[in-house]
Amino acid sequence: MRGNTTESFSQIQLITQGAAIAAIYVVLTLVFAPISYGAVQVRVAEALTILPMFTTAAIPGLFAGCLLANFIGGAVIWDIIFGSIATLIGAILGWKLRRNRWLVPIPAIVSNTVIVPLVLFYAYGVNIPIPLLAVYIAVGEIIGCYVLGQLLAEVLLRNRKYIFGRKD
Repeated sequence: MRGNTTESFSQIQLITQGAAIAAIYVVLTLVFAPISYGAVQVRVAEALTILPMFTTAAIPGLFAGCLLANFIGGAVIWDIIFGSIATLIGAILGWKLRRNRWLVPIPAIVSNTVIVPLVLFYAYGVNIPIPLLAVYIAVGEIIGCYVLGQLLAEVLLRNRKYIFGRKD
């Protein structure tokens, strides 16, 4: 019976972490809404794409957070679907690269740089050439995922024994 209790606690912990990550993603996106949406954007919440390095709960958490932030923010259905899928792809591949903190944000940058410009061009009718949209999105993603993400990683790594209860 004890094994089931430990296993249940672990599942509850993962669900709770995922929900917290989703909530933080939504709040950060909405608080910084003026720069979170559009052809030129720096989504501060994308710093959370570093979190798959620390927990698998970040994968569904980031996906749900992006989905909800896009929905609440008034995005069109294609943005809600494909923007969230871009984040999901980035989170899954970031988790696979979790052993190297410098590589973790790269899949999120790449997936958003490939998918979001297409959404902007076709779903919103943004009249900017797709390659230029890709550059705009890439710059915003590098700032959000890589620069802010690495700052967040540094804080989490320095305080991991307080946050995660371990030193590894």
